[in-house]
Amino acid sequence: MEFKEIIYEKRDGVARVIINRPERLNAFTALTIQEMVYAFQDSWADKSIGVVVLTGSGDKAFCTGGDLQTKDGSGYGQEGATFDLLQSHSHLFYLIRAIPKPVIAMVNGYAIGGGHVLQVICDLSIASETARFGQAGPRVGSFDAGFGNIFLARIVGEKKAREMWYLCRQYSAQEALEMGLVNKVVPPSELANEVEKWCQELLQKAPYALAYLKASFNADTDHVAGINAMAMQALKLYYRTPESNVGLQAFIDKKSPNFSKFRK
Repeated sequence: MEFKEIIYEKRDGVARVIINRPERLNAFTALTIQEMVYAFQDSWADKSIGVVVLTGSGDKAFCTGGDLQTKDGSGYGQEGATFDLLQSHSHLFYLIRAIPKPVIAMVNGYAIGGGHVLQVICDLSIASETARFGQAGPRVGSFDAGFGNIFLARIVGEKKAREMWYLCRQYSAQEALEMGLVNKVVPPSELANEVEKWCQELLQKAPYALAYLKASFNADTDHVAGINAMAMQALKLYYRTPESNVGLQAFIDKKSPNFSKFRK
């Protein structure tokens, strides 16, 4: 498959899935997600691969979620993609969780909104000191009522997860480490080497043992898949509402949204 919006590399037992839209802070489109789905399926099928690394191009962003420039009053467009963004999104979540190999998020900058959710559901996360984390849904007329909040709460606790979603604040790499959101923080110049060290450690471990452990960890929250599917359908409908469109337009205009009329 020829990739347009990601870079997919395989070398010495490690597959790297790199969102390649640095000019948009690695915000994804339906096509980006479709290509990531293919890459994770291929990594799953390739017996020589023992670890998958997920990251973004450049040093400014890991991923900033769905590209709002491709969104209109009916949701995200799917130009060049077989499925729309939300359909593909759910399948990508499934693959990251179900692939019987550890997935490491290499967080090299902003991990915001849907991009933050991607790093949350990875098995391990290693971040640059310059990384920033946070959710954006209620600020831009969106939400993630599936893995994006339920699994996040398992990691950082209910109170902190509600704070992150309700207030849409951003958090430093050190704050993320302290709340258990990431496994390690290193200087930007050391990020790639640190991730490589973790990959090599994992490649020295028994692969089937790792696969069984991953399945066991996932068993506790696998039921969320059904909730996640319903949430994506609900989100598709929500994108057609005036409330959601106010958030989108405010983002485009670089203004603070005014949702006050929707409380009446």
